[in-house]
Amino acid sequence: MEFELLKTSENSRARAGNITTDHGKIETPIFMPVGTAGSVKGIHTRDLHEDINAQIILGNTYHLYLRPGIDVIEKAGGLHKFNRWNGPILTDSGGYQVFSLGDIRKLGEDGARFQSHIDGSYHMFTPENVMDIQRSIGADIIMAFDECSPGDADYNYAKNSLELTQRWLERCFVQFNKTEPKYDHRQSLFPIVQGNTFEDLRKIAVAHVKNFDADGYAIGGLSVGEAEEIMYEMTEVCTADLPTDKPRYLMGVGTPVNILESIERGIDMFDCVMPTRNGRNGMLFTSKGIINIKNKKWENDHSVIDEDEHSFVDQYSKSYLRHLIISNEMLGAQIASQHNLAFYLWLVKTARQKIIDGNFESWKREMVVKLKERL
Repeated sequence: MEFELLKTSENSRARAGNITTDHGKIETPIFMPVGTAGSVKGIHTRDLHEDINAQIILGNTYHLYLRPGIDVIEKAGGLHKFNRWNGPILTDSGGYQVFSLGDIRKLGEDGARFQSHIDGSYHMFTPENVMDIQRSIGADIIMAFDECSPGDADYNYAKNSLELTQRWLERCFVQFNKTEPKYDHRQSLFPIVQGNTFEDLRKIAVAHVKNFDADGYAIGGLSVGEAEEIMYEMTEVCTADLPTDKPRYLMGVGTPVNILESIERGIDMFDCVMPTRNGRNGMLFTSKGIINIKNKKWENDHSVIDEDEHSFVDQYSKSYLRHLIISNEMLGAQIASQHNLAFYLWLVKTARQKIIDGNFESWKREMVVKLKERL
């Protein structure tokens, strides 16, 4: 994997660049639609490519490991061939999903023992087998196995958690370096910067991950319940010391405003379930504000969903989409999800162009005001 930094803003840390993988180029800043189980919910790969203009999608090790299972994916020739997505793929290690299992998982030095949310069966994730699983899935970019400490963890818990994550990271790189890709493309391993909301721990974490000279670096453990301003503060702490010649990925973030604020602070890559999850529940993101399509005010509004038409689905009327969502028709969830994803990709593409043009900050300030409006 290669990263080319094209331009950094004179007035902030906002950056425009290119990531090149064996499955194609990614223009940054970029948003990655979340395909947890190998599919972006309700969206065909053709529409991801041709309508939404997605350049990379995300899969999840935990979910793919449990279902359909690694044997099935290997026999298919890897996730790219299994789901017929021919662009780059990134996989999360499953650390966050294991963390979220709460009482049905137990962490130790060896790894994490957990029960499947599907059938209650017991499994073990270690830094070594998570590397092997992601080799089998075949994503272009894979994540180190880490612990995501709770947002309200105290200092001692966060410190112990970070130290465990650091020991696991060393084991991840040992296993990664002694194994080879299983398919006909290269893979890159990103470490994850943890440290909760404690500035000194974040700085320690950044210094540690830099020892590995990785192809890119992820920032985890944010957007897990802390205040937005703290999230931004911790992001700034991390980007201040992370290498400038490698991409930075802020995991699980977030709203359109979160994304613009984080781009300004030096982040290149994002993922979040919000555009599809909120879309299925009738929330639409637009450049003029947020629409709750379930509101009765849209019942007889026969204007198009979004006159900016980021996707072909925007030509449907608000009234029709409201009818579909209220009626629990699958098409309603699909239209809303497709619109939101197309909007997110438009947002980061426009941000990139504004960075190149040299007027990102003024555009961003205007957009943040609009994006917070409730229509």
